[in-house]
Amino acid sequence: MQILGGGNACSEFRLKKLLGTAVETKTLSARFVYFVDLPEKPSKYLDESSYVRLCDLLDVSEDDQDSLKVDASYLVVVPRLGTKSPWSTKATDIIHRCGLEKVNRVERGVCWNHSNTDLKSIDELSKLLYDRMIDEVYPSLAALPDLFQKHEPSPLFEIPFLEQGKTAFEQANKELGLALADDEVDYLEAEYIKANKNPTDVELMMFAQVNSEHCRHKIFNASWSIDGKEMPNSLFGMVRETHKANPGGTLTAYADNSAVIVGSESKRFYADSKTGKYDSSDESVHIVCKVETHNHPTAISPFPGAATGKGDIAVG
Repeated sequence: MQILGGGNACSEFRLKKLLGTAVETKTLSARFVYFVDLPEKPSKYLDESSYVRLCDLLDVSEDDQDSLKVDASYLVVVPRLGTKSPWSTKATDIIHRCGLEKVNRVERGVCWNHSNTDLKSIDELSKLLYDRMIDEVYPSLAALPDLFQKHEPSPLFEIPFLEQGKTAFEQANKELGLALADDEVDYLEAEYIKANKNPTDVELMMFAQVNSEHCRHKIFNASWSIDGKEMPNSLFGMVRETHKANPGGTLTAYADNSAVIVGSESKRFYADSKTGKYDSSDESVHIVCKVETHNHPTAISPFPGAATGKGDIAVG
């Protein structure tokens, strides 16, 4: 794993906001740091021009690289081990398209430099600098494990439900971090009694992910009450009531989390496939409204933008 120092990673506005918290630290700065996965040392597999091209793509200067101290006391925030950030997906693709196929993958982290901070304050400060769902924090670059380490898949194993009953589900729920609600455990118990078999860890994990609030669909479509009075429509049903009462100007609604509303007549510039020339035509140009409801991380969406590949954070 090759480590390259990058430039500034935080605006002055955000730094002032962080320094204005109750955490006792006198100075704070942040810089990007890049981790490059190469088969061997860069000098062996990347010639000088390729190395310079990589630094140009990552916006890494000699001064940035020289000032990065591996043993210095930073707070280093990196993506959780075993995950791949959307930035990594896009950056690696760009690097490969620029002729650097020998770079297996590149990942990005942030080095937070702080001073005059005691151990208790460092712990408080670190909580402000990373998202524990998708990031990890380390006290220095030297303390980082290999972000690109690979592991053999764990063997499939069965949950001893037939032998231990519901207790086996409850134990698996804690050990595997499934976050199953009590009614979901009851549902699984009833289904596996019917099937007369033990579930595997993969079956339970997939149930937990697919049946999770990944898209909030269970909440949107669930029955609900206000002050003990049952409402006639689900939450999503109430959202649909607006369109039902006044559908004017709508071509389609609630189709794949999107709607199309009537636009206006306009000229569309296009390439004519018959003549091979660019031309324009008068057409109706309608407006598409798209909403995403995905939460992450899950097995379905392990990082922001996983479903679309664009790397943008979906609205959850």
